[in-house]
Amino acid sequence: MLSVFTDEYFMKEALKEAQKAFEADEVPIGAVVVCEGRIIARAHNLSERLNDVTAHAEMQAITAAANYLGSKFLDECTLFVTVEPCVMCAGALYWARMGRVVYGAADEKKGYSKVETNLLHPKTKVEPGLLQEPCSELMKSYFKSKRGF
Repeated sequence: MLSVFTDEYFMKEALKEAQKAFEADEVPIGAVVVCEGRIIARAHNLSERLNDVTAHAEMQAITAAANYLGSKFLDECTLFVTVEPCVMCAGALYWARMGRVVYGAADEKKGYSKVETNLLHPKTKVEPGLLQEPCSELMKSYFKSKRGF
């Protein structure tokens, strides 16, 4: 199925999820999973609300997409996420065999590529930097509000 929506459209949808996280006083990371041109999962960080360090946007989105499809493998799907996945999320993306990962801002401290660039499945295509500026600005605003400067 050919999608009439662009990658930029889907990343803006992930940004909407990140904004929900921001408003809930969570680290503002949002994600959507797209399959055959449709969003099948939406998620944002829930670590504070759930008191669960594994409740990252990507983990929530992977679970929701797998449930929607009735399959643990997401090789026909694309994850759009506002910030580069961490090592934990990269491992989950590996096991889910995510077909493609598109992320906005690099994570200079905790991004998977700072540890090892080959953590994703060998067939997963990675496209960094889409809407990098608004994704990065949301994170900066959040941490500025936490630190008070």
